[in-house]
Amino acid sequence: MKTRIIGVSHSRFGKLETTLETLIADAARDAMADAGVDACDIDAIYVGQFNSGMNEQEFPASLVLQADPALRFKPATRCENACASGSAALYQGINLIEGGMAKRVLVIGAEKMTDASPTSIAEGLLGASYRPESRGIEAGFAGIFAQVARAYFERYGDHADTLARIAAKNHANGVHNPLAQLRRDLGVDVCREVSDKNPVVAAPLKRTDCSPVSDGAAAMVLAHPDAAPSSRRQVGFRARAQVTDFMPLARRDLTRLEGAGHAWQQVLEAAGVSLNELSLAEVHDCFTIAELMIYEAMGLTPTGQGARAIDEGWVMPEGRLPINPSGGLKAKGHPVGATGVSMHVLAARQLLGEATGLQIPDARLAAVFNMGGMGVANYASILERVGD
Repeated sequence: MKTRIIGVSHSRFGKLETTLETLIADAARDAMADAGVDACDIDAIYVGQFNSGMNEQEFPASLVLQADPALRFKPATRCENACASGSAALYQGINLIEGGMAKRVLVIGAEKMTDASPTSIAEGLLGASYRPESRGIEAGFAGIFAQVARAYFERYGDHADTLARIAAKNHANGVHNPLAQLRRDLGVDVCREVSDKNPVVAAPLKRTDCSPVSDGAAAMVLAHPDAAPSSRRQVGFRARAQVTDFMPLARRDLTRLEGAGHAWQQVLEAAGVSLNELSLAEVHDCFTIAELMIYEAMGLTPTGQGARAIDEGWVMPEGRLPINPSGGLKAKGHPVGATGVSMHVLAARQLLGEATGLQIPDARLAAVFNMGGMGVANYASILERVGD
C-alpha cells in the first residue's frame, strides 16, 4: 500500500463542555498543523460520525470547513458504519489515495454523546443492532453483549474473573494516558465485585465491563508518498481488511466473532506477517467480553481459551503482544464515531515513539481492530513505521 499517515490529532475524551462543531474543527486544524500542510493542500475530507439521534447535528461533514476557510469547496463526506464509522471514513480516504484520485486526504472521527439523555443514548446505540431482535432489550447495547457473555459462559464456563482482569488491565493502562476519560487503576478486586459503584448493568456484565459514554474527536492527514513531507516522521499502512457479517444474532454463533476472525486472517495474510511480529494492538473493547473474544478471533488463542492471554500476561504492556496500551475503549472512552480514527492515531504515535501514555519499546508494527455492532462491521489494519 502507498498511503502514509503524515499528521495526527486527538482530543481528550470524556464529558466535554464543547460542541460537535468545535470538536471537528479543532481536530482538523490540529492534524493539518501536525502534518505541516495547508488547508489548500487537502484534496478531500471524510468525517466519521455515528450519532443515531444522540445529537441534533446529523449532517456534520461541512463543519470541517470551520477549521480553515481554504477548505471551502473541497469535497467533504460523512461516513457511518456504527461504532466503526471512524474506520469507514479512514478507509474511504485510503481508497481515494490508492486509486490515484487524491494526494492528500483529511479524515476526522467525532462524536458528541453526553448531551443526550441516558434513554436517548441507549436507544441510539441500539441503532447498531438488528431491530426485530433488540426491541425492548434492557440496558441498551450492554444487553446485547450480556447475551453474548451468557452464551460464552454457558459453553466455556464462568469467565467473570477473566473479564475483571481485562477491565483492570485497561484501567491500569489508561492511568498513563492523559487523554483518557477514566484514569484510575481500579485493580482486579474492584472490577470483580458487585458494589454500589460497580453495579450489574446487564448480567453478567457490571459497570466495569462497559465502556463509558464519551465526547471526543481524532483526525489524521493521509498522503501519497509523492505528496508526503521528506521527514522520517511517517507511518504507513502495510495492509487493511474490511469484513461484514450477518446483523441478526439468530444467524450467528454468539460465542465467536467470526467476521472479526476473517478480517484478522485477511489482514495478516495481506501484510505477510504473523501475530508474533506485531509490537502491539489496539482492539475494540466496547465491553470486556468483546476483548476476550477478539483474543480468539485474532488467533492469539484457540476458541474458548482466550482467558490464557490475560491470565498468562501475554496482553500486558510487557507481554508478548500488548493489547490496548492506550487503555482501550474501556478506559480511554468510546465517542462512537471517533473511535476508529482514535485507535489508528494512537497506534501511529506508538510507531513514531510519541505514544500518548504507555510507550511500547521499539514499536515497529501495530495492529488496529475496530468493529461496528456486535461484530457486524469489522476493520483490521496493520501499520508500520516508515523510514527505518
